[in-house]
Amino acid sequence: MPLSPATAAWLREQGHDAVHAGDMGLHDAEDPVILGRARSEQRIVVTADLDYPRLLALSRAEGPGLILFRGGDYSEVEVIEGLTRALQSVSAEDLAESIVVIERARIRRRLLRWMA
Repeated sequence: MPLSPATAAWLREQGHDAVHAGDMGLHDAEDPVILGRARSEQRIVVTADLDYPRLLALSRAEGPGLILFRGGDYSEVEVIEGLTRALQSVSAEDLAESIVVIERARIRRRLLRWMA
């Protein structure tokens, strides 16, 4: 799901070093390119695109961290509410090595340690 640049702005207002992929010149980039850039810059990818966790699993990558919205279309308000819940329940250190799945009724976390 292409998240709004307003989501990145909201994250910055909360004190996070957030940037929208489009602002980095990645609006037409392939998913592996975005993952590689996020990994090299130690960023967390926020998306609803199910290809991202699949790509991380297939490559057995240990990063970047991923926040995945599942369960339909989310309004901007719902995205901010979901991110607020996730950021309150998962530490920054844990985010960097996890896939955090945000659903309307719950949040799940899976470590990016495929060999564990």
